[in-house]
Order: sequence, then C-alpha cells, then structure tokens
Amino acid sequence: MRAAGIIAGGGLVAFPTETVYGLGANALDDKAVAQIFEVKNRPNFNPLIIHISKISDALRLAEFDDRAEKVANAFWPGPLSIVLPRRVDSKVSFLASAGLDTIALRMPANKVAQKLLAAARCPIAAPSANRSGEVSPTMAEHVAQSFSKSGNKGPSLILDGGPCYVGLESTVVDLSAETASLLRPGGITQEILADNLGTLALAGSDDNAPRSPGMMTRHYAPASSLRINATTAGPNEAFLGFGDNAEGAIHNLSPDSNLTEAAANLFAMIRDLDNGTYEGIAVASIPEYGLGEAINDRLKRAAKKG
Repeated sequence: MRAAGIIAGGGLVAFPTETVYGLGANALDDKAVAQIFEVKNRPNFNPLIIHISKISDALRLAEFDDRAEKVANAFWPGPLSIVLPRRVDSKVSFLASAGLDTIALRMPANKVAQKLLAAARCPIAAPSANRSGEVSPTMAEHVAQSFSKSGNKGPSLILDGGPCYVGLESTVVDLSAETASLLRPGGITQEILADNLGTLALAGSDDNAPRSPGMMTRHYAPASSLRINATTAGPNEAFLGFGDNAEGAIHNLSPDSNLTEAAANLFAMIRDLDNGTYEGIAVASIPEYGLGEAINDRLKRAAKKG
C-alpha cells in the first residue's frame, strides 16, 4: 500500500475517517509530526489525536482504567477520542501530545482508515486535513482545495474514501482524572456517554494550551525555571541552543536552524534537561516566523510558569 510506505518514510497522507479527513503522520516520528504543524500552519502546538487500529495497540500507549475499557469497548471503532494518562514507556512523539503526560486516542471505524493503520503498522497522529482556520474537510476534494493554496506544502497522497458520514469531529472525553470530563462534543453525545460513565463534567477552558483539540487548558512547564532568548547559560543553568547560537549548549534544537527540526526536538529536549541536575534551562532565541511562532508561544508560556 503506497500510503503506508509514505507514512513509514516520514511523510504525510490525508485519509478519510467517519468524522472528517485527517492529515496523518507516523506518531512515533518527531520530524513527521512536526511536518503536520508546518503544513497546516497550525498556530500553536495543540495535542494531536492518535489513531490506532486495535485496543491492544492503545494499551501500549496509555494507561487504561475500568472506565476507559468500558467506553472503548462500547464505542470503538467510532467517533470517540479518549484522553488518558500516557504510559511512561509510550513511544509516541511528545510533540504529538504537546508535551503533556496525557494522550488522546481514537480507533476510527472508516474501512480505508483501518486499512491504512493496519498496513502502516504504527499509530498515526492526525488532525483535520486542512490549513489551520479553515473548515474541516469531509470530502477528498476539500483536502485538495485547502492545500492547493499552499504551494508544494501538503500531503504526499490523498486517499479518497468518499464523503464522511458523520461529518463532525470526534467527541473527546477526558478520563485522565477521577471525574470524567467532556472536552469536545461530537457524534457520541454527552447523554450517551453519561449513560456509560455516570457523572460527566463539562470542562472549562483558558488560554494556556489545549489538552486536546477543541480544548484549552494547562501546558507542559518544566519543574526547572525556563529563560528564553538566551545567548549562554547562567549559573547552574542548562543551555538549549539553536543554530549557530549553541556554544556550551547541552542540546541544539537544530544545528542547521531548521524550524521543523527544532519543533520536532522541542519537548523531548526540554524534558531531558528538566532532570533535577540544573536549577534552570536557558533557551536560545528562535526566529519569530513559521513554526518559530509556535515554538516561541510554548516557550513563553513555560517561562511564565517556571
């Protein structure tokens, strides 16, 4: 299957689900995931929903409790995404989960999506297959129309599975806390979920960062203080470089000043430096264009929390 080969090679494929068309990349590949944000011109690093083909695949990525097993068995495959604690040994890119310790999982019912997942043999991170801010696509031609405006930037292949029969993004329920929360309404209604989960809170929002698509909440901030636009490390700080500004750096987000590479490395490198060895992390200046805007957005929020 050509599409599976593209995914395995770090490329992007647009594919149908029962909800909307998704822009998919190998969820285990940091650089592939970074391409999603670049191609969509996504304004910040929202968590991405990770698509899987079997519940056994999901169990390797997230911690399931009785509630999660119940709703997964009841509604998967189908238009329901479940936010759960991320397994410590999960190999999913931290960029795909926006640096959070949670992960959003979904098993699509669409046959084309299932064939792609089975052939790719990896979880696929996929937001809607359109440029950020545009209407979500429910037909293959919508995908083509959206990315025709962006020159050569777009998926390498669009799988045409016809119109999406749900046509609305998946319901997102958060089961990472003691009380279940509805983060985003969708095809699986609040009433139906409540029948299976009991009390279901309606999650509020703020301006920090999304816990899932359609939801704004807390972001990943390191335990160490974080200082941005640095040129060198201060006392007891670890220096995270970028490009040529890397003298004395422990890590360099991108030696070639490639913003896609920097985005791919951002969360993993910050986590690696946030290990209790240093009191703070100093991060080199990042250009304020393209993915640099999203990188700086996250760094500024983390610095405020630091």
